[in-house]
Amino acid sequence: MNERLAKYIARSGVCSRRDAEKYILEQRISVNGEIVKTPAFNVKDGDIVLFDGEKLPEIEATKLFIYYKPVGLVTTHKDDKGRQTVFETLPPEIGRVLSVGRLDLNSEGLLLLTNNGGLARELELPANAWSRRYRVRVHGKIDEAKLKEIENGVTIDGVRYGKLSLVLDSQNGTNAWLTVTLNEGKNREIRKLMKFAGLEVARLIRVSYGPFQLGNLKKGELKQVPQKVLKEQLGGRFEC
Repeated sequence: MNERLAKYIARSGVCSRRDAEKYILEQRISVNGEIVKTPAFNVKDGDIVLFDGEKLPEIEATKLFIYYKPVGLVTTHKDDKGRQTVFETLPPEIGRVLSVGRLDLNSEGLLLLTNNGGLARELELPANAWSRRYRVRVHGKIDEAKLKEIENGVTIDGVRYGKLSLVLDSQNGTNAWLTVTLNEGKNREIRKLMKFAGLEVARLIRVSYGPFQLGNLKKGELKQVPQKVLKEQLGGRFEC
């Protein structure tokens, strides 16, 4: 082994690669008893890496889980408002995992979890263009011209939202279901876009992330993606 220290830390599942780089700059990482001060540092087999004086967990084979996040959970390991987190609901036998991106408190559906921080970062990067598909229940009067405008990309409060796919699945009076597919999910993007169209989001469910599907999982359920599928779908990213 000869790899960047931040990548090695991320593969241990302690944190993402970006956070590992930050912790290195904060001089919280030592290798063979010496504090490392720059992320431009490689480690090799036999090196002893400590984080805040503690040994890193043993690096396991990369695992990826699909979890149906219910409404009311926050996607963070610790919440300063005392709200229940996704990670408090997970079975202890899956070990420490990180989320791939987030779903906000009032959103539900597919959340990817992995023990490999490098992989989490790869799957989050906008440059990799992993599409996310959502079912969205809205309340209000449908303005098809506004929906078309959203599809082509709009600027709201100085923030540019790119092109996306938007399909009106069904409509019953002032209630409707839409399917929205986007490649880069900015903070509360769908809710802001629907508000722009004069619509109130009543329910927001993520049903897919790249090739990974929510399928028939029920709220709070979890399933591991088979190793064979991981290798087929992720290719070189599998070894992040």
